[in-house]
Amino acid sequence: MKAAILGAGAMGKVLAQTIEEQEGISLAAMIEPRNGEKLHDIKETVDVVIDFSNPENLEMLMDFCIARKCPAVIATTGFSLEQQQMITDTAQQVPVVFAANFSLGITVMKRILSEIAPILEDSFDMEVIEKHHNKKLDAPSGTAKMLVSAINSRGDYEEVHGREGNRRRGKEIGIHAIRGGTIAGEHDVIFAGEDEILEIKHTAGSKKIFAAGAVKAARFAQTAEPGLYDMEDVLFGGK
Repeated sequence: MKAAILGAGAMGKVLAQTIEEQEGISLAAMIEPRNGEKLHDIKETVDVVIDFSNPENLEMLMDFCIARKCPAVIATTGFSLEQQQMITDTAQQVPVVFAANFSLGITVMKRILSEIAPILEDSFDMEVIEKHHNKKLDAPSGTAKMLVSAINSRGDYEEVHGREGNRRRGKEIGIHAIRGGTIAGEHDVIFAGEDEILEIKHTAGSKKIFAAGAVKAARFAQTAEPGLYDMEDVLFGGK
Protein backbone atom coordinates (compact mmCIF):
# COMPACT_ATOMS: atom_id res chain seq x y z
CA MET A 1 0.00 0.00 0.00
CA LYS A 2 1.31 3.43 -0.97
CA ALA A 3 0.23 6.36 1.18
CA ALA A 4 0.40 10.07 0.44
CA ILE A 5 0.59 12.47 3.36
CA LEU A 6 -1.14 15.84 3.12
CA GLY A 7 0.67 18.22 5.45
CA ALA A 8 4.41 18.27 6.09
CA GLY A 9 4.29 19.83 9.53
CA ALA A 10 5.36 18.17 12.77
CA MET A 11 2.58 15.61 12.62
CA GLY A 12 3.26 14.82 8.97
CA LYS A 13 6.92 14.15 9.72
CA VAL A 14 6.04 11.81 12.58
CA LEU A 15 3.60 10.00 10.30
CA ALA A 16 6.25 9.62 7.58
CA GLN A 17 8.62 8.06 10.10
CA THR A 18 5.91 5.70 11.33
CA ILE A 19 5.18 4.58 7.77
CA GLU A 20 8.88 3.89 7.18
CA GLU A 21 8.98 1.65 10.25
CA GLN A 22 5.99 -0.51 9.30
CA GLU A 23 5.66 -3.32 6.81
CA GLY A 24 3.15 -3.38 4.00
CA ILE A 25 2.97 0.39 3.62
CA SER A 26 5.29 2.89 1.96
CA LEU A 27 5.33 6.64 1.44
CA ALA A 28 4.27 7.75 -2.04
CA ALA A 29 4.63 11.48 -1.38
CA MET A 30 4.38 14.17 1.27
CA ILE A 31 2.54 17.27 0.06
CA GLU A 32 2.78 20.65 1.78
CA PRO A 33 0.18 23.09 0.39
CA ARG A 34 1.85 26.01 2.17
CA ASN A 35 4.75 25.53 -0.25
CA GLY A 36 2.47 25.55 -3.27
CA GLU A 37 2.44 21.75 -3.59
CA LYS A 38 -0.73 19.96 -4.71
CA LEU A 39 -1.93 16.39 -4.46
CA HIS A 40 -2.63 16.35 -8.20
CA ASP A 41 1.12 16.80 -8.76
CA ILE A 42 1.69 13.21 -7.62
CA LYS A 43 2.40 11.02 -10.64
CA GLU A 44 2.70 7.58 -9.06
CA THR A 45 -0.06 5.36 -7.70
CA VAL A 46 -1.62 6.39 -4.39
CA ASP A 47 -3.67 3.87 -2.43
CA VAL A 48 -4.68 6.20 0.41
CA VAL A 49 -4.24 9.83 1.46
CA ILE A 50 -3.69 10.64 5.14
CA ASP A 51 -4.49 14.25 5.99
CA PHE A 52 -2.83 16.00 8.92
CA SER A 53 -2.97 19.51 7.48
CA ASN A 54 -5.55 22.31 7.56
CA PRO A 55 -9.28 22.57 6.81
CA GLU A 56 -8.55 24.87 3.86
CA ASN A 57 -7.07 21.88 2.00
CA LEU A 58 -10.22 19.79 2.17
CA GLU A 59 -11.52 20.54 -1.33
CA MET A 60 -8.20 19.55 -2.89
CA LEU A 61 -8.17 16.34 -0.84
CA MET A 62 -11.72 15.36 -1.76
CA ASP A 63 -11.22 16.14 -5.46
CA PHE A 64 -8.04 14.06 -5.56
CA CYS A 65 -9.56 11.05 -3.82
CA ILE A 66 -12.59 11.06 -6.11
CA ALA A 67 -10.41 11.40 -9.21
CA ARG A 68 -7.99 8.65 -8.13
CA LYS A 69 -10.67 6.45 -6.52
CA CYS A 70 -8.58 6.20 -3.36
CA PRO A 71 -9.62 6.33 0.30
CA ALA A 72 -8.99 9.28 2.60
CA VAL A 73 -8.00 9.28 6.26
CA ILE A 74 -8.84 12.71 7.67
CA ALA A 75 -7.17 13.63 10.95
CA THR A 76 -7.63 17.39 10.60
CA THR A 77 -10.16 19.18 12.84
CA GLY A 78 -11.93 22.55 12.79
CA PHE A 79 -14.11 21.97 9.72
CA SER A 80 -17.17 24.11 9.04
CA LEU A 81 -20.61 22.52 8.66
CA GLU A 82 -20.33 22.95 4.89
CA GLN A 83 -16.99 21.14 4.87
CA GLN A 84 -18.38 18.34 6.99
CA GLN A 85 -21.11 17.92 4.39
CA MET A 86 -18.43 17.77 1.68
CA ILE A 87 -16.78 14.92 3.57
CA THR A 88 -20.11 13.11 3.84
CA ASP A 89 -20.79 13.56 0.13
CA THR A 90 -17.33 12.30 -0.85
CA ALA A 91 -17.79 9.22 1.35
CA GLN A 92 -20.58 8.11 -0.98
CA GLN A 93 -17.91 7.53 -3.64
CA VAL A 94 -14.79 6.46 -1.72
CA PRO A 95 -14.04 5.18 1.80
CA VAL A 96 -13.36 8.03 4.23
CA VAL A 97 -12.15 7.54 7.80
CA PHE A 98 -12.81 10.80 9.63
CA ALA A 99 -12.09 11.17 13.34
CA ALA A 100 -11.16 13.95 15.71
CA ASN A 101 -8.56 11.74 17.35
CA PHE A 102 -6.75 8.68 15.99
CA SER A 103 -5.44 7.44 19.33
CA LEU A 104 -6.53 3.90 20.06
CA GLY A 105 -6.91 4.79 23.75
CA ILE A 106 -9.23 7.71 23.01
CA THR A 107 -11.36 5.48 20.78
CA VAL A 108 -11.79 3.00 23.64
CA MET A 109 -12.44 5.88 26.06
CA LYS A 110 -15.26 7.15 23.84
CA ARG A 111 -16.85 3.69 23.82
CA ILE A 112 -16.63 3.46 27.62
CA LEU A 113 -18.19 6.90 28.09
CA SER A 114 -21.12 6.11 25.83
CA GLU A 115 -21.87 3.06 27.98
CA ILE A 116 -21.48 4.51 31.47
CA ALA A 117 -22.94 8.00 30.96
CA PRO A 118 -26.58 6.79 30.84
CA ILE A 119 -25.98 4.92 34.10
CA LEU A 120 -24.44 7.86 35.99
CA GLU A 121 -26.12 10.92 34.49
CA ASP A 122 -29.04 11.10 36.95
CA SER A 123 -26.83 11.32 40.03
CA PHE A 124 -23.48 12.65 38.77
CA ASP A 125 -22.41 15.99 37.34
CA MET A 126 -20.24 15.75 34.24
CA GLU A 127 -17.28 17.93 33.25
CA VAL A 128 -14.76 17.68 30.40
CA ILE A 129 -11.30 19.27 30.58
CA GLU A 130 -8.89 19.23 27.64
CA LYS A 131 -5.30 20.48 27.48
CA HIS A 132 -3.17 21.09 24.39
CA HIS A 133 -0.03 22.88 23.25
CA ASN A 134 -0.02 26.62 22.67
CA LYS A 135 0.03 26.24 18.86
CA LYS A 136 -3.36 24.53 18.63
CA LEU A 137 -5.89 26.82 16.96
CA ASP A 138 -9.33 25.35 17.65
CA ALA A 139 -10.89 25.19 21.10
CA PRO A 140 -12.39 23.12 22.48
CA SER A 141 -10.54 20.32 20.73
CA GLY A 142 -12.30 18.11 18.25
CA THR A 143 -11.61 15.23 20.62
CA ALA A 144 -13.35 17.02 23.49
CA LYS A 145 -16.39 17.61 21.27
CA MET A 146 -16.36 13.92 20.33
CA LEU A 147 -16.26 12.85 23.98
CA VAL A 148 -19.04 15.27 24.91
CA SER A 149 -21.12 13.87 22.07
CA ALA A 150 -20.58 10.38 23.47
CA ILE A 151 -21.90 11.33 26.91
CA ASN A 152 -24.62 13.66 25.63
CA SER A 153 -25.85 11.52 22.76
CA ARG A 154 -29.51 12.45 23.27
CA GLY A 155 -28.77 16.16 23.59
CA ASP A 156 -30.44 16.37 27.01
CA TYR A 157 -27.68 18.50 28.53
CA GLU A 158 -26.70 22.09 27.87
CA GLU A 159 -23.04 22.29 26.86
CA VAL A 160 -21.41 25.12 28.80
CA HIS A 161 -17.99 26.31 27.60
CA GLY A 162 -16.17 27.66 30.64
CA ARG A 163 -17.95 29.55 33.38
CA GLU A 164 -18.15 33.14 34.50
CA GLY A 165 -20.50 35.08 36.76
CA ASN A 166 -22.95 33.89 39.40
CA ARG A 167 -25.46 31.18 38.65
CA ARG A 168 -26.39 27.76 39.89
CA ARG A 169 -25.39 24.72 37.93
CA GLY A 170 -28.17 23.45 35.70
CA LYS A 171 -28.55 20.31 33.65
CA GLU A 172 -25.27 20.86 31.86
CA ILE A 173 -21.89 19.53 30.89
CA GLY A 174 -18.99 21.87 31.50
CA ILE A 175 -16.31 21.96 28.80
CA HIS A 176 -12.96 23.61 29.51
CA ALA A 177 -9.98 24.18 27.20
CA ILE A 178 -6.41 24.85 28.33
CA ARG A 179 -3.61 25.90 25.97
CA GLY A 180 0.04 26.02 26.96
CA GLY A 181 3.56 24.80 26.34
CA THR A 182 4.03 21.61 24.38
CA ILE A 183 1.21 19.49 25.81
CA ALA A 184 0.56 16.77 23.21
CA GLY A 185 -2.98 16.26 24.45
CA GLU A 186 -4.86 15.47 27.66
CA HIS A 187 -8.57 14.74 28.02
CA ASP A 188 -10.20 14.28 31.39
CA VAL A 189 -13.88 13.43 31.89
CA ILE A 190 -15.09 13.89 35.47
CA PHE A 191 -18.24 12.33 36.92
CA ALA A 192 -18.80 14.04 40.29
CA GLY A 193 -21.46 12.51 42.52
CA GLU A 194 -22.34 12.76 46.19
CA ASP A 195 -19.22 11.77 48.16
CA GLU A 196 -17.55 10.12 45.14
CA ILE A 197 -15.73 11.11 41.98
CA LEU A 198 -15.02 9.00 38.92
CA GLU A 199 -12.40 10.30 36.47
CA ILE A 200 -11.61 8.81 33.09
CA LYS A 201 -8.46 10.35 31.65
CA HIS A 202 -6.30 9.94 28.59
CA THR A 203 -2.84 11.46 28.20
CA ALA A 204 -0.94 11.52 24.92
CA GLY A 205 2.79 11.17 25.53
CA SER A 206 3.74 12.05 21.95
CA LYS A 207 2.36 12.45 18.44
CA LYS A 208 3.41 8.88 17.62
CA ILE A 209 0.15 7.46 18.96
CA PHE A 210 -1.87 9.47 16.44
CA ALA A 211 0.38 8.39 13.57
CA ALA A 212 0.04 4.72 14.55
CA GLY A 213 -3.74 5.06 14.66
CA ALA A 214 -3.81 6.81 11.28
CA VAL A 215 -1.82 3.98 9.68
CA LYS A 216 -4.23 1.45 11.19
CA ALA A 217 -7.12 3.47 9.74
CA ALA A 218 -5.39 3.55 6.34
CA ARG A 219 -5.10 -0.25 6.30
CA PHE A 220 -8.80 -0.49 7.18
CA ALA A 221 -9.82 2.03 4.50
CA GLN A 222 -7.90 0.25 1.76
CA THR A 223 -10.31 -2.70 1.83
CA ALA A 224 -13.48 -0.90 2.97
CA GLU A 225 -16.49 -0.12 0.81
CA PRO A 226 -17.32 3.54 0.12
CA GLY A 227 -18.73 5.10 3.27
CA LEU A 228 -17.99 7.39 6.18
CA TYR A 229 -16.15 5.66 9.02
CA ASP A 230 -14.56 6.63 12.31
CA MET A 231 -12.01 4.99 14.58
CA GLU A 232 -14.67 2.92 16.31
CA ASP A 233 -15.36 1.28 12.97
CA VAL A 234 -11.62 0.67 12.56
CA LEU A 235 -11.25 -0.97 15.99
CA PHE A 236 -14.62 -2.58 16.56
CA GLY A 237 -15.82 -3.40 13.05
CA GLY A 238 -16.89 -1.37 10.03
CA LYS A 239 -20.34 -0.61 8.75
